[in-house]
Amino acid sequence: MQEVDKKTEFRSFILLCVFLAPALSIAIVGGYGFIVWMSQILLGPPG
Repeated sequence: MQEVDKKTEFRSFILLCVFLAPALSIAIVGGYGFIVWMSQILLGPPG
């Protein structure tokens, strides 16, 4: 029982570190860039 729990925990850790964290950071940075881009289209360039 303990071995299965450690295996599941390791797979969850790999899933978070290899797939979820990079995808989430790409989505956050891309979303922020999109918001800045659209605001500059609607409101004009800064300055």
